[in-house]
Amino acid sequence: MRAIFVDAGEALGQVMRRLRRDGDMPVTVNVQPDVTPAELPGLVAGHEIVIIDHTALPTAIARQIPSLRHVVFLGTGARSYMNPEELQAECGIEVHIIKGYGDTAVAEMAFTLMWIAAKGIARMDREMRAGNWVRTDGVELTGKTVGLLGFGGIAAEMARLCRGAGMKVLAWNRSPKAAEGVEFVELDRLLAESDVLSVHLLLNDETRGFLSAARLAQLKPSAILVNTARGAVVDEEAMVAALREGRLAHAALDVFNIEPLPAGHVLTTLPNVTLSAHSAFRTPGASDNLIEASLNHCRRIAAG
Repeated sequence: MRAIFVDAGEALGQVMRRLRRDGDMPVTVNVQPDVTPAELPGLVAGHEIVIIDHTALPTAIARQIPSLRHVVFLGTGARSYMNPEELQAECGIEVHIIKGYGDTAVAEMAFTLMWIAAKGIARMDREMRAGNWVRTDGVELTGKTVGLLGFGGIAAEMARLCRGAGMKVLAWNRSPKAAEGVEFVELDRLLAESDVLSVHLLLNDETRGFLSAARLAQLKPSAILVNTARGAVVDEEAMVAALREGRLAHAALDVFNIEPLPAGHVLTTLPNVTLSAHSAFRTPGASDNLIEASLNHCRRIAAG
């Protein structure tokens, strides 16, 4: 069997070459990260396994790759790039995702975005680089309530960090959970009481647009929204309206409906938005975990 990493880029390509063992199946590494779906049939032809970081794989394209039997998606958000159920039913292609590889890295980014938003650091930095001396009034987070929307490994790490900072931690999850120092509450209470709402939901048909206009309206006008999960979990149009109208104090975002975020996008024009380029999981340790997990998937597939 053969595998191909279609959109590695130089950094992840180097990690793949370093971690691949002599006895592993051959892995073709394409270091050009900007691959279009139309290019995939040519690239993937003859390979049974494709490793994908951020390239869309429409079912219509997958039908043009008869050798393909497995997709190893580098993360948990495969549905943002493909339809796993459709690929299985129509093409016999199994989609594998990778969980837990960057829980600490992503939680640290969510924690960092929360503080940057609370203290107005991004806006002051922008203004000072432009030659302006603009002071912002910061928010003291000690004693404040952080609400975790969804509670998996990343949220558990976020809870640990927030508890260490003296914050009260509330959480809501679609299935029952329990964790030390975390109070699990109904969704309405989570939204109403959170000074910071941190999104940690996987994206699927049930969670797409989950933070609707109606749910955003339940937040305090002083609330900070942090999203390191998936952009499509939040109704972007409703969020922008709330930010413009002062019904939401700040949004700190690492994920977006369209990535890369287009030049001139409305989110880049709002002063009460902090942006990062979907980079929460990009640390050396998390990258090693991610690529090692992808190779383990390949090893299990090869072993039958």
